[in-house]
Amino acid sequence: MPVARRAVVHGRVQGVFFRDTVRRAARQRGVAGWAANRPDGTVEVWLEGEQDGVDSMLRVLHDGPPRADVERVDVDDVEPQGLSAFEIR
Repeated sequence: MPVARRAVVHGRVQGVFFRDTVRRAARQRGVAGWAANRPDGTVEVWLEGEQDGVDSMLRVLHDGPPRADVERVDVDDVEPQGLSAFEIR
């Protein structure tokens, strides 16, 4: 049964390859969704897939790539949209 989470990642997360890191990790785990920079300097991420894969991705969001400085990650449960791939927006 697929699950979905919407996350907003706060900190130094733009301009540090955050979205690309998330995309690569999601593809490795079979998780669909998207990542997008927001005007306020955060990154919004939609994750959709099996529970284990989504949980693993939430850990990736907390770590980020080496140059990122993640301050916090706000996560909400959302309804799956039936996505089949992960993209950068």
